[in-house]
Amino acid sequence: MATFNGTDQSALAAWRSGLKIEGDVVSSSRYAIFPGFCDVHVHFREPGFLLKETIATGCASAAAGGYTAVCTMPNLSPVPDSPEHMQVQLNAIRKDATIAVYPYAAITVGEKGEELVDMEALAKDAIAYSDDGKGVQRREMMKEAMLRAKKLGRLIAAHCEDNSLLFGGYIHDGEYAKLHGHKGICSESEWSPIARDLELVRETGCSYHVCHISTKESVELIRKAKAEGLDVTCETGPHYLVMDDSMLKEDGRFKMNPPLRSAADREALVEGLLDGTIDMIATDHAPHTAEEKGKGLSGSAFGVVGLETAFAVMYTHFVKPGLITMDKLMDLMVFAPRKRFGIPLDDGDYTLWDLDAEVTVDPDTFQSKGRATPFSGAKLFGRCVATFKGGNAVYETR
Repeated sequence: MATFNGTDQSALAAWRSGLKIEGDVVSSSRYAIFPGFCDVHVHFREPGFLLKETIATGCASAAAGGYTAVCTMPNLSPVPDSPEHMQVQLNAIRKDATIAVYPYAAITVGEKGEELVDMEALAKDAIAYSDDGKGVQRREMMKEAMLRAKKLGRLIAAHCEDNSLLFGGYIHDGEYAKLHGHKGICSESEWSPIARDLELVRETGCSYHVCHISTKESVELIRKAKAEGLDVTCETGPHYLVMDDSMLKEDGRFKMNPPLRSAADREALVEGLLDGTIDMIATDHAPHTAEEKGKGLSGSAFGVVGLETAFAVMYTHFVKPGLITMDKLMDLMVFAPRKRFGIPLDDGDYTLWDLDAEVTVDPDTFQSKGRATPFSGAKLFGRCVATFKGGNAVYETR
């Protein structure tokens, strides 16, 4: 670890002068400088849903959370399922992005699960392929997608959800899945598609990434697959690591998919984080309008925002108590996602934090259009002071 020996202001001035910093973490007397964070799972809603978020507001939110690179999911309008449709998003990125934004392409046309996209035609612009928000239901469809992705040397990033197991009162752990408005989103709806896909990875040799895991069974399946040598990685979100279904309130800011699950599931996720089964932190930043999130757990849209709280949540709950080191957190939020998805860390991509600052989460201060966060009112340590992309400030605390 290198250090700045000057004052806080001189550290900032040195940074702005283009000083190249060696090592992963650089500290001043008060501030710590980290490499720019990378989130491989965000929803910026443009094109199609600009009332929820735009490329400009999404980038502002990411920069306020210390991120200099993100990967945007394809549930948009139009869905990036062809070069022409992808170009609509690329035009918005080129116009308004202040950080690096890498778009996913869909796996199936319109994310409808009926016809594969022309994966070859989309390969030059897509960071990976995903039908996020839907999940590929048909085994043979997913197998063919994996075969094509393997040939292209690209990742399949899977939203694992079996629609046949949803909203039907299926039994899980001896009780009906009645999670305060999440009724029917049982654990098996997540881990069963993961088990199916891991079989397909064995058959195809595809590079495979599992999005937002939330159950103990998912952790164990992925742990065994890694021990077997399969090319699989996974992510989870900060909220799944520090919250469980006992903390749910009748409020749309707790409505997400997958839902908060049991204490046993949360504990298994933490164990998976500590033993390396879980490779990276991803927020699944999913903003909605106030109207969409103001209908309680049963009526609100699925999705919470997370870019502006992720580091502070992880630092407060895992680094400060000594559960993981700061180097481990940097791997989870910087290096592992970039390595897996082939995303460079450019010179001048750093973020400056006051780690001693205790902050009460206030969604009204967010740069995102979205305000729904389960961490509203939480007291966390860590305040982003500034974020730099290519040496240029893209966020500074006012």
